[in-house]
Amino acid sequence: MTVNGIIAEYNPFHNGHLYQLEESRRLTNADYTVVIMSGDFVQRGAPALICKHARAKMALGCGADLVIELPVLYAAASAEYFAAGAVALLDKLGVVTHLCFGSECGNDALLWQLARALSEEPEEYRTALKQFLKEGAAYPCARSRALDAVRSLELPEGWREILASPNNLLGMEYIRALLKRNSSITPVTVKRLGAGYHETMHGSALAIRQTLRQGADRENAKKAVYSDMPPKAASILLGQLKERPPMHGDALSSILYFKLFRESEYGYEKYLDLSSDLSDRIQKMLGSFTGYEAFCQLLKTRNMTYSRISRCLLHILLDIEKEHMELGRSLDYAPYARVLGFRKEALPLLTAIKRHSSIPLVTKLLRGQKCLPKDACRLLNLDIRASGIYNGVLWSGSGRPAPSEFSTPLVLL
Repeated sequence: MTVNGIIAEYNPFHNGHLYQLEESRRLTNADYTVVIMSGDFVQRGAPALICKHARAKMALGCGADLVIELPVLYAAASAEYFAAGAVALLDKLGVVTHLCFGSECGNDALLWQLARALSEEPEEYRTALKQFLKEGAAYPCARSRALDAVRSLELPEGWREILASPNNLLGMEYIRALLKRNSSITPVTVKRLGAGYHETMHGSALAIRQTLRQGADRENAKKAVYSDMPPKAASILLGQLKERPPMHGDALSSILYFKLFRESEYGYEKYLDLSSDLSDRIQKMLGSFTGYEAFCQLLKTRNMTYSRISRCLLHILLDIEKEHMELGRSLDYAPYARVLGFRKEALPLLTAIKRHSSIPLVTKLLRGQKCLPKDACRLLNLDIRASGIYNGVLWSGSGRPAPSEFSTPLVLL
């Protein structure tokens, strides 16, 4: 059995995602595709446009066979931990043969060479990296400077341009995670077509989110969505938007301010990725808070990106602490696999996973809470709390109760 693994956010699922899914299936001649998908919060430190179950339905409707949730601990973390958590899930399922991902360069060999070089991390490199970080350089800049300083590393030509592109960088982290696990999974990259993550041109997930956020009238929004998304995915998105407006960071402003204000006396250093410097800056600037996204801009510095600050604020809001990541690492990142949905035709895949997986599949939360070990349950409860906050904010003021994680059924197609 050949099984593709794809790591994604699908925020939302667009034509580029469909191309990657179909092309990776063609390249590997896969029988099934497993998607590890971020839940209700995504890596740039923001809430997803629509809820995770609707996005899982998009993926299944467009060709995926099984969708598993990437825990929020990793979904809203830096690229290294995002990759480590997702790759651990794929590896522990015991049936995934290929990890397929999009990249700007589309070159497996280049990414493999760069990943292997970085995985070696000689003492000279680690010392230089620590020094540049100590001097205040942002991590991406510090890493490039450290690599420049180490002549013993065999880096491919054009490595700076490779590391400057977000999907190349993420793909390299996937390969590094595979190497660290000594995994048998084969990485396969599909060259991305069209828009990159930070571009607003037609066809990108960012462009779709901006169109919807800018309040385009329903007819224009419908045209934009159907031009950039597969019909099945577009229909699901528009159906969701009939009930509630699209979710965005500023929707969390009030609840974030309350959390920051309540804890301002003690500081925020216990939360994941929070430095003492950033904690102090949040305390000093809290009086200028006007909204989630504006506060990120206010806190941003030359050495700390908007995305990192946004993730840090999200960690505070969701009570994700440094000790949670230490716990996740001690459990080898993935002590269970939470299923969001699957296609009925994929039952042979599920049977194979149950036979070969080294971790349990969680399909019912109550049963998962009862059966999982205490430490694994702590990680599961982070996701339950995160989705409770997401749904509570999304449905606030609607006159209807927010959906419960415990009563929301699996997506079955």
